[in-house]
Amino acid sequence: MPLSVVWRQSAKPETYEEARTRRLFNRDIPKRYPLAIAFAKTESDIVGAVKLAIEKGCRVSVLSGGHSFPACSVRDDAMLLDLGSYSNTSFDEETGVVSVSPSMTGRALNEYLTARGRMFQVGHCPDVGIGGFLLAGGMGWNFNNWGWSCEKILAIDVVAASGALIRADARQNNDLFWAARGAGPGFPGVVTRFHLQTRPAVKVVCLSRYVYAMKDYHAAFSWILKVPFTPEDGIEAIVIASYPPGTEEPCLTIALFGFGDDKHTVEQALQKAEDSRPPGALTHSVCTQTNLSELLESKADGYPHGHRYYVDNAYLKNDADVVSVLEQAFTTLPTKMSQVFWTGMKPCSRRQLPDMALSLQSDHFFALYGIWSHDSEDSTCKAWAGAVMKGIEPHSVGAYVGEFDFQGRRSEVWGIEQTKRLSEIQRRWDPDARICGCLGLDGAS
Repeated sequence: MPLSVVWRQSAKPETYEEARTRRLFNRDIPKRYPLAIAFAKTESDIVGAVKLAIEKGCRVSVLSGGHSFPACSVRDDAMLLDLGSYSNTSFDEETGVVSVSPSMTGRALNEYLTARGRMFQVGHCPDVGIGGFLLAGGMGWNFNNWGWSCEKILAIDVVAASGALIRADARQNNDLFWAARGAGPGFPGVVTRFHLQTRPAVKVVCLSRYVYAMKDYHAAFSWILKVPFTPEDGIEAIVIASYPPGTEEPCLTIALFGFGDDKHTVEQALQKAEDSRPPGALTHSVCTQTNLSELLESKADGYPHGHRYYVDNAYLKNDADVVSVLEQAFTTLPTKMSQVFWTGMKPCSRRQLPDMALSLQSDHFFALYGIWSHDSEDSTCKAWAGAVMKGIEPHSVGAYVGEFDFQGRRSEVWGIEQTKRLSEIQRRWDPDARICGCLGLDGAS
């Protein structure tokens, strides 16, 4: 079958617009118009699309899962390479290595591995494509204890900007392998498959959940920051400000996820929080047994389809007064669908990272999600996000590239030396800037 391509100049307007926007999660659709949209179904299609772009003298952008909030794949006069119909998955029973194509979602990968008694740290939102998630670094489930998901990449198959299909790992083309772990949209090639080291599925997953009225913000947030969890406890802690279903006032939800192979150990760890919690919880549950599939589905409702989003984030300084710094963000949500959250990154944040593009982290990660329905709310929600981040910036050491929009503000997303090295790798592998890089960085459109 020949490569399917929808050209801007020759397609019916409605056909072109459907191809341009259909798979974008954020319905705040950008006014950027690719030269063409190519729909890959095979690895050969991906090679063919890159070579076609070379022939036409245009850039290439890549759409895997469609969850890039600034829609990095939609670029003016580029060839948008849509990988949504390209699926290539296999599993090696002897090594535990799973090989996946970029558009596979976290939900689908988890289902695939669960059936085989294995697991991988997929993202918290179930329908995010694995491609963008891994290239950015990957804040997977329990990443504060197990490490970044990209650390489990053993190799990648890549169509280079020249159109050549190559393998990159620790032994060959290792500069591309270095970049694949954290470069995000700045990766200078098109990954066709990730080869990932899985782990045996954990035997125990438990959840403790506490919901407080916002008047108890200081007491509840300060409490969870002081619970003496240890690296052996395997606890992931998240504090969320949102409007729970059926409520008219925003609430503070503290979710503690325990992962392990011994139920008693997980229960003891979660009991540390239960024994010290402040009074006044509106609702609470302790050590409810669950599994990763259920956790993924529980997160889906928090990121509704068909809405407009503005997203930003920051790594806070280790010694930041977190409760005070984040108070404006947590107590001024602009809509009932919006949410903000903090998560602790220790002990992962205190260890030396492997040599890879991903190079920033801290003890505290914060993210905001402005979510709304109508364009009439655009200015209000974006102004809220801008005001919140302006207050947080003095306390930040950088941002996570996976949920950052360079068009909105400036922040470090890699270390100084890693930024230089990534630029060198981009020039070496893509001297003509064929592959679209980070939208908004250095004026890139």
